Amino acid sequence: MNPLNSPVEVGMRTLVLLARSHPHPLDLSWLVVLDHAMLHSSQFDGPPSLHPRLPAQPGELGMKRQMMQEGLEVLLRAGLATVEATEGGIVYQVTPRGSGFVGILEAPYVGELRQRAQWAVEQFASTTDAVAATRDITTRWHNEFTTDMQHLGVGRG
Repeated sequence: MNPLNSPVEVGMRTLVLLARSHPHPLDLSWLVVLDHAMLHSSQFDGPPSLHPRLPAQPGELGMKRQMMQEGLEVLLRAGLATVEATEGGIVYQVTPRGSGFVGILEAPYVGELRQRAQWAVEQFASTTDAVAATRDITTRWHNEFTTDMQHLGVGRG
């Protein structure tokens, strides 16, 4: 089993996000955006990123959605989160048990996750919609890629 981006790891990150957004539930699209912002916060003028910038990062959002669903399944089975169908779609929320579980985790990484999750929720969740936030992330990648290619002389006649 790969410990990086396993359903358990992604589930724990998701649980931290759900705890920080409580009492406001989040849908899968928001969870994907907020998880990305939490891990790569310096790219959004936030605190230092928890994960390094990788060349394959633009493909991360597409893969993240599937991993996030698997992580949510772990949380739901453990009773740490709930799912509800609303007029706006399917949303997830931390349970009291899940909130308590996040509270007892003492690893330094989890402390950093809590801080980044709070920052991400404050920066993104109340200011825009998930589609616009996703578009902003992909536009940033496109602009960075174009700039990098220009510096390398690619595309010049």
